[in-house]
Amino acid sequence: MSKNSKVLNLKDKISGNEVDLSLCNLTEVPVRELALFTKATVVDLSCNNITSLPPEFCNLTHLVKVDLSKNQLTCLPDDLGNLTSLQHLDLYNNKLTSLPVSFSQLRSLKWLDLKDNPLEPGLAKAAGDCLDEKQCKQCATKVLQHMRVIQDDVDRAREKRLLKEKELEKKKEAKQREREAREKEARKREKAEEKEKRRKEYNAQMAAMAAREQQKKKSEEKKKKNGQAAADKKVVVESAPKPRRSLIGLMFKLLLLLLLGLAGVAAACRFTDLRKEALCMPVNVAVDDGLSWAKEQEGVVRQLVQNLSSAAKEFLESTQASKN
Repeated sequence: MSKNSKVLNLKDKISGNEVDLSLCNLTEVPVRELALFTKATVVDLSCNNITSLPPEFCNLTHLVKVDLSKNQLTCLPDDLGNLTSLQHLDLYNNKLTSLPVSFSQLRSLKWLDLKDNPLEPGLAKAAGDCLDEKQCKQCATKVLQHMRVIQDDVDRAREKRLLKEKELEKKKEAKQREREAREKEARKREKAEEKEKRRKEYNAQMAAMAAREQQKKKSEEKKKKNGQAAADKKVVVESAPKPRRSLIGLMFKLLLLLLLGLAGVAAACRFTDLRKEALCMPVNVAVDDGLSWAKEQEGVVRQLVQNLSSAAKEFLESTQASKN
């Protein structure tokens, strides 16, 4: 059967605002076709083989009366409460054991029949016998009250669950923050330790450099001191004999000049024609006396030279000792 033929047949089932699909051997509710007829507020789907209602059935919010009696329904959609305009619902002779929690939202419901369903005890007690119009109206009222209690319990359970989940989430977040804080503190501690390690290494390097510089400075000072001492010693050693050589040399030079002069005068007065001159007479006498005196004073001169040498040596030693 094509979609067009279904629509055509469904049109044939419409009478005013009612759609009669009873005894059509349906296994599914033609929701799409029913959605095309928004003026049809009454739908009769009784005496078929429908086992469940599709979720889309809950979008037919214009429905006021629905007859689903004598089918094979085992459950109803969770969003059945969306049918807020529904006033009359016939679920007689199905296989329902419970109703969806959203059933409590059918605030317009005035009539309900749940006879011949294997309902759970609490729901069966609320539904009652529903043998006449009055009892079916009472059934609607009491079942709505029963389902509102269940709705409240479900809402409290959901709130409790949400609260518990929220608390668990808070604890989880607290643990996460605590773990992050520990990790941050650990990173901070490691960073501080690394910084302290680098500081110690730097201080050790600077201390080692300072020690090397100090050692180098001491070595240079010692070397300089030793070099200065050696230089001073060399200067003393080199300069010490100079006064002696200079003094003695000068004395010898003077003595030599004197002797040469005397020798020249003596030689002139003795070996030249000047010896007969009156001027050379004292010279010849002096030379003779000098030679005689020199012979007599040879030992004294030698002693004098020795004394002078000893005095010069002592002077040089005292000068070197005072410098050290």
